[in-house]
Amino acid sequence: MTKVYIENYGCARNRADGEIMAGLLLSSGYEIVEGEENADIVVVNSCAVKDPTEVKIARRIRELLDRGKKVIVTGCLPHVNPDAIDERVSAVLGVKSIDRIVQAVEYALRGEKLISVPDWRKRNLDKLDFPRLSPRGVHFILPIAEGCLNGCTYCATRSARGVLKSYSPEKIVEWVKWAIRQGYKEIWLSAEDTGCYGFDIGTNLAKLLDEITAIEGEFRIRVGMMNPNHVLKFLDELIEAYKDEKVYKFLHLPVQSGDNEILRRMGRTYTVEEFEEIVNAFRREFPDLNLHTDIIVGFPGESEEAFQRSLELIKRIKPDKVNVSRYSPRPGTIAAKWKQLPGWVVKERSRIMHRVRLQISYEINQRYVGRKVDILVHGEGKKGNVDAVTMNYKHIIIPRGEKGEFARAKVNGATSTYLLGEIVD
Repeated sequence: MTKVYIENYGCARNRADGEIMAGLLLSSGYEIVEGEENADIVVVNSCAVKDPTEVKIARRIRELLDRGKKVIVTGCLPHVNPDAIDERVSAVLGVKSIDRIVQAVEYALRGEKLISVPDWRKRNLDKLDFPRLSPRGVHFILPIAEGCLNGCTYCATRSARGVLKSYSPEKIVEWVKWAIRQGYKEIWLSAEDTGCYGFDIGTNLAKLLDEITAIEGEFRIRVGMMNPNHVLKFLDELIEAYKDEKVYKFLHLPVQSGDNEILRRMGRTYTVEEFEEIVNAFRREFPDLNLHTDIIVGFPGESEEAFQRSLELIKRIKPDKVNVSRYSPRPGTIAAKWKQLPGWVVKERSRIMHRVRLQISYEINQRYVGRKVDILVHGEGKKGNVDAVTMNYKHIIIPRGEKGEFARAKVNGATSTYLLGEIVD
């Protein structure tokens, strides 16, 4: 039996694509293995959101080929920078061609090559129609849409994923019910931008959450990243949906810059003030809101004053976590054509922002010490400990706990990235 190893990179949305390909291969008689050592074919399910990631994946593809492995490349890289892919690969599939993975493997076994990236925009693929092979863990990744409605000048993902295609609420609800029957306790709603879910089919994320929380069973919902310009359109409705106990009080709301002119150059279509309006509205209802945001430093045209405004914003709103990215130009994007800042400037701004965000995260997490919190145990973590999450999705390390168990824990310590505690009766 031919053995296939799928190596996933990037976001949860991409990992879900990997699980779909695994499901299709398994149902066609192929064996899915962990690790490339025993695999006849390796599928590299790529990401292309940042230049360093692309370099890493291109190196990995060459390394596998040099070892004599047959390699199939899927994911975003074939759309964003196909030239980075070694010509020796057996197949290249775009994100809307993953249903051809079985055909790609058959080609590879015959020593032929399949390229299925051109004309991908003409394909109308509903990925909820395909089987899945998901790890038997606590959480289940559920794509609710593909593509987005934004036009960010720095982002190459839209050139890979296309414009918004929301999946039907009925199919999403059926998948949630299936996941709960399988024993999953946590549903990750995933998309390039969950905030615009449903805009193309006459609904929205809040309505979807209402349908999912009405499903019987003890489980939790983790909502993926949503952009501020879309959230503003149904803010009150979304906050109301978040009040259900099944929804983690976790909000990933990227701001990207604290300067309105830079936001305009980024094509972000909201202001710093509107971002803060959303944050404040959520925090009024959920004082323990776990707020994550994203910041890009070194964007073309970012002056020292603009960078300082980003720093001031982070110090003012105090997010629980800031994902700091150094701007790197991506092929085919508008911003790649603009004058770039010196690398040393970008690196220094990244270091400064990183120090600030770690200090803020540490101060916030220290406030949890001594408190008792409800948790969901994820399972074995590093160094023999057990990983769990609180009901606002803060990670807490505990000495013992049963995977999938809802429990009560006391927080005994904290770092800038996680809490430390123990289950109490």
